[in-house]
Amino acid sequence: MSSQLAMTTMSAAEFLLSAVLGFVFWKKGLHRRFPAMGLYLMLRVASAPVLSLLLLEQTGQFGGSAQFQRSGAQAYFFTYWLVYIASAVLLYFICMEVFRSALSALPGLLKFGAVIFRWAVLVSVIVTVSSISFAHRGFLIMPDVAIPLMRSVSLLELCLLAFLCLSMNALRLSMRDLAFGISLGFGVMSSNDFVFASLTARYASLTAPLQFGYETIILLSLGTWIAYCMLPEPVRKPVVMPVNSTIYRWNEIASALGHTGTQVAVPQPANTFFLTDVENVVEKVLNRNLKRRESES
Repeated sequence: MSSQLAMTTMSAAEFLLSAVLGFVFWKKGLHRRFPAMGLYLMLRVASAPVLSLLLLEQTGQFGGSAQFQRSGAQAYFFTYWLVYIASAVLLYFICMEVFRSALSALPGLLKFGAVIFRWAVLVSVIVTVSSISFAHRGFLIMPDVAIPLMRSVSLLELCLLAFLCLSMNALRLSMRDLAFGISLGFGVMSSNDFVFASLTARYASLTAPLQFGYETIILLSLGTWIAYCMLPEPVRKPVVMPVNSTIYRWNEIASALGHTGTQVAVPQPANTFFLTDVENVVEKVLNRNLKRRESES
């Protein structure tokens, strides 16, 4: 089997696994719990055949003139990068959904963490925009915007996975929980993207073998998501903790933030002038000396 045929087979397997995953996800009603994830799967399944047809048109598989192939290349360029940017935006919302699901038992920390999460997203967008070189004009700037945006969301996915792994016991979160499974799949994909980008830039001669490894990890991630969706999800255990525990205090403090509550007037000491205090001290000293002289006489 040639390398091109093997890659085509793996691409077809990726589309089939994505379609099966989307079907199971919507069949079980999981899109109500994770709506952004449902939209992401729909975009992934719908865009794959469209991009494949545009790629075949670009390479001249359907025949036609050079003008026809050039129009196909332009359509593929716009469609690919629009899907890429839309996927990056949906991934931000998916991370937020996973975060909300993991901290649902601690509403105080959830509210405080959501604020921090939004600020992190805002900072990521600002960094992305500020890193654009603006060397390209018009629609050619789309890759300059899409690639840093996807890198930012990939770092966010890795941070979210690390947070869930470190706080799994405190949150009573099982490894079979769908929120953890979604985060695990995206974390593996993000690591795959970073490793593939660094290795292909350093070892250009190994692009083909690395491409097979990259596609294999994607297939494994899709298979992992299918297993998480099909297997019964364990019931979340209630978060039981002592009153003096640190996480309980953090949750109470976070719950109190933003609530004005009952206002209490705290009495303030009256401001006295400095010279008045000095006069009082001098008067006490004079009275003491006067009493001492009277006693001596």
